[in-house]
Amino acid sequence: MKSQSSTQTRIIVTNALLLAGLAASALLIYKYSIQQGRASNRKNSKTKLYLDNEDDSDNHNDTSSSSHSTSAAKDSSDTPKHSNKSPVSTSNELSAEALIAQLETLDKRGKVLFREQKYMDAAEVYTEALDLVQARITNQQGENNNNNNAGSSRHNFHRQMVTLLNNRCAMYEKGGFEDLALIDCCSILELEPSHNKARTRKLRVLEVQHRYREALVEVCALQLKFMQDNRDKLRMGIPVTPPVPQSKIEELMGSILPGEIETMLNEIEKKYGSKERPMPSSHTIMQLLQSFSGFRGWMAQAARDGSLDVMSEKLKNAELADVEKVELLLKRGRRYAYHRKFVECKEDFEAAYKILENGGDELKNLLEGDTYARVLEWTGMCRHLTYDLKGAVKCYEACSDVEPTNAVILVKRAGIQMDSGKLDEALELFGTALGIDPSTVDALLHRANLHMLQEKPMDAKVDLERCIELRPDHVFAHLRLATIYLALGDEAGAKKSLDAAERIDPNSSEVHSYRGELLLAQGQMEEAKAEFDRAIDCDAGNPTPYVNAALAVMNTPSAGGGPPDIHEAIRLLEKAIDIDPQFHSAYVHLGQLKLCMATNLIAAREVIALYDKGLNYCRTADEMKDILSMRILTVAQVDAASALKMETLNMQ
Repeated sequence: MKSQSSTQTRIIVTNALLLAGLAASALLIYKYSIQQGRASNRKNSKTKLYLDNEDDSDNHNDTSSSSHSTSAAKDSSDTPKHSNKSPVSTSNELSAEALIAQLETLDKRGKVLFREQKYMDAAEVYTEALDLVQARITNQQGENNNNNNAGSSRHNFHRQMVTLLNNRCAMYEKGGFEDLALIDCCSILELEPSHNKARTRKLRVLEVQHRYREALVEVCALQLKFMQDNRDKLRMGIPVTPPVPQSKIEELMGSILPGEIETMLNEIEKKYGSKERPMPSSHTIMQLLQSFSGFRGWMAQAARDGSLDVMSEKLKNAELADVEKVELLLKRGRRYAYHRKFVECKEDFEAAYKILENGGDELKNLLEGDTYARVLEWTGMCRHLTYDLKGAVKCYEACSDVEPTNAVILVKRAGIQMDSGKLDEALELFGTALGIDPSTVDALLHRANLHMLQEKPMDAKVDLERCIELRPDHVFAHLRLATIYLALGDEAGAKKSLDAAERIDPNSSEVHSYRGELLLAQGQMEEAKAEFDRAIDCDAGNPTPYVNAALAVMNTPSAGGGPPDIHEAIRLLEKAIDIDPQFHSAYVHLGQLKLCMATNLIAAREVIALYDKGLNYCRTADEMKDILSMRILTVAQVDAASALKMETLNMQ
């Protein structure tokens, strides 16, 4: 039902919450944002060897179009060919100086072949060189083990091993042999996890192979290494250019997310199957019920129907006829809703529905007034709340058969189509409802939500203005119109709508929460926090002001211009989740804060578990998109930190 309620989607995320140039890196999304406005080079060894300048496309005047210039490289074969090797002495027979001279000779041959775009021939030359170096390293390791001494030359030759691997890897990539290039990239990174060229090439190869999740790990590794090297500049707010543009992260996420959403939806469907899903929080349900014009009417009727105890006592009578049972169950279910006991409410409506289904038309004809239609309507509503969409449609369509001119039932049917992602079908039902009665404010209000989902704020504005024209005291219409004005950048219009809503209901938690959001958008953090506190005082069961208050806290420096009170922000977000475990944005913000506070990778993995908890409460792709995006990024960052041999994501 949340697609019909804007309560859970109104969290304002200001630009100040994004880390400049590194917005997609969830690790520091909060930590350095407040401070806005306020890599050591490797030393050469004594013996400088020719291979310090790696034989990469960046180091040559190569005019080939891309890493897939394979026409000159592959010749007539799809696999690397073994060219005749020039006679060379074995590594063990050569002194260090002679070995270096031999490697220089091979290097010159490799560069000539590279310039001739004979990439695989060049790769064979580098393989010869690698064999020599590997033999020398192996021999030295044996000698060092015997002598219990590791000389400096051993270090030099390990450096050459990395460089040669990188050169051969470049040739494999140029020749279009991505699998071989990937093997060499991995070998380099095992020896030197911070090797940026190898990691960048690995990223490119993984993208070519459509292995986007692994590619994202490499992006995060490049980012983490960059942030580690530039931590002081980041702390001081000095502009730095990240190694990977934001567009690359967005591109990878665009390739990863749809498949992950589909997988997650299938897992949730498998988990629940035909079982009922958890109901939303009482606050969310009440927001939905209050958004329909019949709310006051059935609440008044429930108050007149009598107490729960009296009705429960009557239902114990074993001789009670089915007609009387159905009528009592309807009244008691409605009374349960009056007291916000929605689980018991659903049980009564389902029991009444079952009796009617078993009794057939004969029993239905014995009912007085609109009892049958109201049982169908309430049962449909309760099934919708537990995401039994098929069951809800069945009830609502039966209700439409009984009351074909009831426009409100068509609006509720449209809500199911919205939650099913069938926006065109929902729009058609709204149109039918307004065709029956053009003054149906419920259709105008909820169709405005649909227009917002379609990113058509002007259409939504027209519907809401018409809704207010028909019913000037419609608080929800004024509040949602304020949201649209704010989205359109019209802060004066937003304030006017909020003032109107507050005059109608000055004690509304939603009114104060909306006003706080306006102040938050204007950068008035203290005033915004005060409004969120008032919203909580008005209704402690409303999760929205807790999350918004956390955002205000994170944008408010502590005394003396120090960092914000992160622990207070975490407390507020945890409270929001306690109140409403289905409040999805709370998981996103809480996870980001906990990740930047994590002092080790164990704590970082706990953030992944937090996102998993939130995903268990998601029912649609829209609900899970933000949480799943942050989970994917967090997993990638943890994996990247592990690859870099880092013990923490914390850059302090």
